[in-house]
Amino acid sequence: MQPEHAKFLADFILANCEREYPTTRKVIAAIPEAKRDYRPDPRSRSALELAWHIAHAEVWFAEGVASGEFQPEDETKPAHIQTVADVLAYYDRHFPVTLAKVKALSAEKFAQKVPFYGVYNEPAVVYLSFLNSHTTHHRGQLAAYLRPMGSKVPNIYGGSADEPFQSAAQA
Repeated sequence: MQPEHAKFLADFILANCEREYPTTRKVIAAIPEAKRDYRPDPRSRSALELAWHIAHAEVWFAEGVASGEFQPEDETKPAHIQTVADVLAYYDRHFPVTLAKVKALSAEKFAQKVPFYGVYNEPAVVYLSFLNSHTTHHRGQLAAYLRPMGSKVPNIYGGSADEPFQSAAQA
């Protein structure tokens, strides 16, 4: 991949990541604190574990792109992450800063191949697409938990039964 192509693609994906961040935050914030341990199946992650996975993985993917290497992921939830508010505080503190580091990369850095656990060896920009797809997948899982937990499902890509779509003229 040529550097100018990688930079074009990075700019496109990063703009999407910035647009998705408030939506992901809104879905995490909709977890009722009293129901944070809800899981639809014993093999499923709890709502809090899933929220942590989303927030942590976004930072981890972005950090890997920024540094040009993916460190082994320790997905263990730190002891200080006990509540939905803790997950949101982590996400708010780390994701925008890490995303800014990625945005500052040169076109050459985005085109540079980065190994990923011996499975992939793709230009760094490709992993931004992984970040986005991974988040969308798990955010959808978490959104499906909300109503059974007694919460409302926010507008994600359009209205929901709980938060109808409004055009700019209606808002």
